[in-house]
Amino acid sequence: MNKTQFIASLTPHFNDSKKEAAHAVDIVFDAIVRNLAKGEDVTINDFGKFKKVDRKARKGRNPFTGETIQIKASKKPRFLPAKGLKEVIAGTRKLEPAPKPAPKIVKPVVKAVAKKAAPKKAAKKAAPKKAAKKVVAKKK
Repeated sequence: MNKTQFIASLTPHFNDSKKEAAHAVDIVFDAIVRNLAKGEDVTINDFGKFKKVDRKARKGRNPFTGETIQIKASKKPRFLPAKGLKEVIAGTRKLEPAPKPAPKIVKPVVKAVAKKAAPKKAAKKAAPKKAAKKVVAKKK
């Protein structure tokens, strides 16, 4: 599942607003990234923990030449799955039913006013056109 598919799966929970679902996903990802950049851990119960890890400088090998090379120290993000997530993936724990989307809010639309106004405008515009055609026919 990529980000677009993830947003599409959340859309029903936001009254079918793809824009609001995308905004919510962006906020969550942004919060995780900002806290990791500060060096803080992000823990989500029954899901896992995101943390920043410092990797020391070390020696490695170039797989093509077999030559020994020096690898610089770096900082990497790491995800550690929680016990609950591990149990669900292993099949020892069943998932609870997925939350149902909120009921859709339907706003009443006033159509009677628009229908009454439309025929009057059409009748006024149509009458002059017919008169013009009759004048042209009489001259011939």
